[in-house]
Amino acid sequence: MKVNELLTQIKNNNINPIYLVLGKEDYLINEIKKRFVELIPEEERTMNFASYDMENQNIATAVGDAESLPFFGEKRLVVVNNPYFLTGERSKSTLDHDIDSFIEYVNHPVDSTVMVIMAPYGKLDSRKKVTKQLKNNAEVIDLTKLDDRAIQSYVANNIKSNGYTVEGDALQELLGRVSNDLSSAMNELPKLFLYCQKDKVITKDSIDSLVAKSLDQNVFDLIDYVMKKDSKNAIDLYRNLIVEDQEPLQINAVLLSQFRLLLQVNVLSRKGYSQGNIAEKLKVHPFRVKLAMQNVRKYQFSSLRNAYLGLVDVEEKLKSTPESPELLFQMFTLKFVDNQIG
Repeated sequence: MKVNELLTQIKNNNINPIYLVLGKEDYLINEIKKRFVELIPEEERTMNFASYDMENQNIATAVGDAESLPFFGEKRLVVVNNPYFLTGERSKSTLDHDIDSFIEYVNHPVDSTVMVIMAPYGKLDSRKKVTKQLKNNAEVIDLTKLDDRAIQSYVANNIKSNGYTVEGDALQELLGRVSNDLSSAMNELPKLFLYCQKDKVITKDSIDSLVAKSLDQNVFDLIDYVMKKDSKNAIDLYRNLIVEDQEPLQINAVLLSQFRLLLQVNVLSRKGYSQGNIAEKLKVHPFRVKLAMQNVRKYQFSSLRNAYLGLVDVEEKLKSTPESPELLFQMFTLKFVDNQIG
């Protein structure tokens, strides 16, 4: 089930007894929780709503609550957070969860209770009996499969529902600056609404004024300057990042990561891999692969390799010498421009 379908279902009070929400998209997780809680009248929430954390509470406690009838109300809401026992991950928790009682409840839920299992994980262990039974009986909302189009649509719909419009290039600029992270984009909207409240039109200029570029976005610009052998702009941008309190080692680490990704995308795309296949094989966010594929066509493999090796040398010196990070980057850039690297 898609998120918008779920929210419509909740709005119409057409509720199933068990829901499984899978994924790490914080904004949507909080929005879903909020909508479920609103099912319970405020004056009834003390008695008919409870939230349990499986890191420090036994699932049997949540099951016992779910089996209870609502107290002077129509519905009881039980939220189960961090059910790590559905995954293959190890946990610091020493709890011996009563999984059998949970499976029994999943197979025979109470009609007057809504149980919502919030699983903030990339995937579950489908080999486990408990996971199989839950997926068979719950309505599953999979937030791990949100693609670029779904994120863009969600942000655009939220802008529209608040009475604003957004220019096409402005929406792309906003999503680019937050690396296509939905939670980050939604956090930027309130100040954009305030800034654009006169005309109620969000423009690229307003985003330039209010939304800072992420480190990843700045690094992509930095890479572009380096590869174009534009040493002045490359050094100026690096210096600005230092002024903004970005750690030199972190900047270099992100640079290395992006150059490594460009090299990998270069090789895999030439072998016929699609964007989705590359993201899956490399286990990186599809948006990073999308940006890499847009940029990699502009660069030669040998130049990418030489830049990567030069940055490896910079990292070694950052860790082992007292030399100025700015000077090290400046020397790397100038050597690359003069073809002295590689």
